Amino acid sequence: EGQINGGTVRFVVDTGATMVSLGRADAERIGIKYQEGKPVWMSTANGPAQGWKITLDSVRIQDVTVNGVDAVVMPQSMGVVLLGNSFLSRFKMQRDGETLTLDKRF
Repeated sequence: EGQINGGTVRFVVDTGATMVSLGRADAERIGIKYQEGKPVWMSTANGPAQGWKITLDSVRIQDVTVNGVDAVVMPQSMGVVLLGNSFLSRFKMQRDGETLTLDKRF
């Protein structure tokens, strides 16, 4: 669990996702004006879908905050936010068995 722009969300780390991805329902619940973002088409497991590319003011997990994170808002509900590489690339990732450790780079 963490925060996006001050709103609480549940995250799942997804090293295969290019960007942080969240569903429209979560975006609306935490007050993100995604309609002001750039409309984009993307490939999903359910086929092509239109979403909105935005920049999040902040993403916070425990005591670590990253500002200016690119994200995409998907039209369908996702249940969790995918914590993709637009956030993860700011960290050095080290895997030890089942544990993934993130150390902030900048």
